[in-house]
Amino acid sequence: MTTAMGAALRRIQLGNALSAFGNGFTVPFLFVYVAQVRDLGASTAGMVLAVFAVAALAVLPFTGRVIDRRGPLPVALVGAVASAFGSMGLGLASDEASVIAAVALLGAGIAVIQPALATMIVWCSTTATRSRAFATQFFLNNLGLGVGGLLGGLLVDASDPSSFVRLFAIESVMFLVLGAAVATVRLPKVSKLDPASAVGKQAGGGWRAMLRNRAMVQLCVLGFVMFFACYGQFESGLAAFAVEVTRISPAMLGAALAANTAAIVLAQFVVLRLVEGRRRSRVIALTGLVWTVAWLVAGASGLVPGSQAVATGAIISAYALFGLGEAMLSPTVAPLVADLAPPTQVGQYNSGFALVKQLALAVGPAVGGLMAASGMYVAYIAMLVGCSLGISVLALRLGRRLTARQDNPLRTAPGAAVPAQRREPAERGSQAESTEPVTTAA
Repeated sequence: MTTAMGAALRRIQLGNALSAFGNGFTVPFLFVYVAQVRDLGASTAGMVLAVFAVAALAVLPFTGRVIDRRGPLPVALVGAVASAFGSMGLGLASDEASVIAAVALLGAGIAVIQPALATMIVWCSTTATRSRAFATQFFLNNLGLGVGGLLGGLLVDASDPSSFVRLFAIESVMFLVLGAAVATVRLPKVSKLDPASAVGKQAGGGWRAMLRNRAMVQLCVLGFVMFFACYGQFESGLAAFAVEVTRISPAMLGAALAANTAAIVLAQFVVLRLVEGRRRSRVIALTGLVWTVAWLVAGASGLVPGSQAVATGAIISAYALFGLGEAMLSPTVAPLVADLAPPTQVGQYNSGFALVKQLALAVGPAVGGLMAASGMYVAYIAMLVGCSLGISVLALRLGRRLTARQDNPLRTAPGAAVPAQRREPAERGSQAESTEPVTTAA
């Protein structure tokens, strides 16, 4: 990595950390703000959360092509400005229509920022440094959210609407800081590094080309299951199980979420050292096993007779185990998406995977909430245990389709330029013509 690339990456990471810090001020309080502070009711608050997700789903299908044609920088700037206006509008809104309009703008802005920043990180890193770059981004995201949430809890007063306006104003300013930080970044002309890419020439661009890449399709299926089984359950089924079955207090539920963040912050770079140089597919498979244990521990917390302290400790431990798994995925999945992408389609691949994540985050809470509302807690835990085991199976199957460099880049191509060049044919049937070996064991 050159000095210029390192400086650019540091600015991107700084802006990302500060925007996450701003998010932390508002994310934990959005439902309460809409339902109680603005007195719009729980149904409107639920609609607001749904609109946030729908807005993201509406813009992500088009974001990747724009990133690849115009570059990630203008997309990140537009997203940051839109998010700033949406956040401030949400703080000032007082009726249902204005709240929904503001949250739609905020959701769309945040949605386009994510793949744009991911593409910028890819452009400013190498094969050897990409895992650490994405791990650092995930670490800073969680640290920023955690610190922002703690400070927001100290500033907020449910009886004083102006205190919420301050929170949204802080978030809005942090989005503008993100925009200012990335505006100063000088990105390398990555699209010119490999103009003769075989995949780029054969497949063209857009969704059709990405869907021809069977390894990417398998990774998207795997990603949907991962996000459904973890992030999609935190605020719905798992929280309901913890409160209704384990009988922990809301304060202890907050402690469990804090344990999740603490596990990520404390373990991220230790985990990074352990997983670097190992097959990505096997790291993802191991994450599935860790989450299987986490769901079994969570389920067991509802069976502990007469010991509330033990049951509460089990739930907190489960959240911490989820955090450990997340720390294993952060240096693994996002770099793999980048290494599967042809040089001219990095934005498309990042946006496609972000869309899969958003779909899982929309479906996951809905399924978890419905099962919790029906009291189907045994079936709920069984379903998530099955999903976690499915992650391991899908990851091992994905490993058979990856080239040696895609599955373990530090062993096969240390120091390779970004994006990783591949001479892999678009269809598996012509794989024999590839100049790289393909892993035959998971």
